[in-house]
Amino acid sequence: MARWIRTTGELAALVATLEGRPALALDTESDSLHHHREKVCLVQLGVEGEGWLVDPLAARDLSPLGPLLADPDVVKVLHGADYDVTTLKRDFGFTFRGLFDTMIASRFLGLPEVGLQALLRTEFAIALTKESQKDDWSRRPLTPLQESYALADVAHLIPLHERLSARLAERGRLEWVREECEAVAALEPARRTRDAEAWQKVKGVRRLSRREQAVLREVFGWRDAVAERTDIPAFKIVSTETMMELAAHPPATPDELRKVKGLSPRVQRDAAPLLEAIARGRAQPEDALPQIPHAPRPVVSETTRRRIDALRSWRTTEAKRLAVDVSVVLPQRLLERVAEIGPRTVTDLEKVDGLRRWRREAFGEALVRASALEPRRS
Repeated sequence: MARWIRTTGELAALVATLEGRPALALDTESDSLHHHREKVCLVQLGVEGEGWLVDPLAARDLSPLGPLLADPDVVKVLHGADYDVTTLKRDFGFTFRGLFDTMIASRFLGLPEVGLQALLRTEFAIALTKESQKDDWSRRPLTPLQESYALADVAHLIPLHERLSARLAERGRLEWVREECEAVAALEPARRTRDAEAWQKVKGVRRLSRREQAVLREVFGWRDAVAERTDIPAFKIVSTETMMELAAHPPATPDELRKVKGLSPRVQRDAAPLLEAIARGRAQPEDALPQIPHAPRPVVSETTRRRIDALRSWRTTEAKRLAVDVSVVLPQRLLERVAEIGPRTVTDLEKVDGLRRWRREAFGEALVRASALEPRRS
C-alpha cells in the first residue's frame, strides 16, 4: 500500500526521518496534458526499500522539504530532472543542490537508450509500465495502478545512481556529470506568464500573408482566452493546424465555420467569439497588420567556417574514442561559439559562454589545436 503524505506536519515528520540518508530519489507528476494552468500534482520520494507519495493538492505548503533539497550532502536522484526542477521551483520556490540526473549519466556513458524504462530493463531486468503516463494527475483519489506507477519511478533510482556513478568514476567522467547536473539544478523556474508574441512561433506562419497573419494573431488570442477561462489546454481547444487553416481560409459565417475540419462541437456551439476574432483580423487597417521581424542571418567568415569544419572533424573522432554521442563532447551551439572566438590558448576558452569547466579541462588543448588553422596553399 502506498504511503501518502497529505499534510505539512506529516511532511515535516517524514523529512526528520530522512536526516542522515545519503541519497533521496525524487520524481513529480503534473497535469499539463489536462489543464491550461499546469501544476505539480504529485511528488514521489524514495529511499532504498521505501517510498512516499506527497500530495501538494492537499498539503499546499511543502516548505519542510526545502532544506533537504538544498542540502548538497544529500544526493537527489532524478531522471530527466530539468522539468521536475523547473516546475518545483515555480510552484514551491525550492532550491536544488546535490542533484544527480541518471539520464545525463547514461548519455555520458554512451548508453544506446537513456529512457528510465529502457535503463531499468537493461540494468536490472525490471519492466516498468507506461500505462498511466498521460493520466490526469490532478484527479483524486488515484487508483492503485496510478499509485504503483508513481512509486515505481523512484523505487530503483538510487541503485541506478550507484551503478552509473561507479562506471562514470572508472572512466573519469563522474565530475563531468556532476557539473552538468549542477547546471540543471541552477535552471530558472518554469514560467507561467503569457507570451503575447507566441503566435509568431506557429509552424508555417511566415507562409501566410500579413492579412492572414492578422487573422492568426486574433484566433490565437481567442484560443488563449478560452483556455484561461476554462482551464482546458490550448491545444485541446483548437490545434495549430486548424488555426492555420482558419487564417488562410477565414470563414465569415457559422455555416462556413462548420465546414472547417478540426473544430470540436464545443467550439461550434459557441462560434460567435471565434468568428468575431476572425473578423477583427480581416478588418485590421494596413498600418496595423503584423510585421514579423526577420532575424538577420549571422555573417560567418570563411575563417570561422573552416574552424567549424575542423572542430566537427575533431568532435567526430573524439566521440568515437569516448563512445558517446557527438553532442556530449561538444554541442553544436558551443562548437560554433568556439569557432567564432578562435582560441589561441586554453584560457581563451573561458570567454565561450556555456563551455563548462570540465570541457575546458578535458578538451581545451584539443580545441585550441583544432581552431589553429593552417594557411591554405595557393
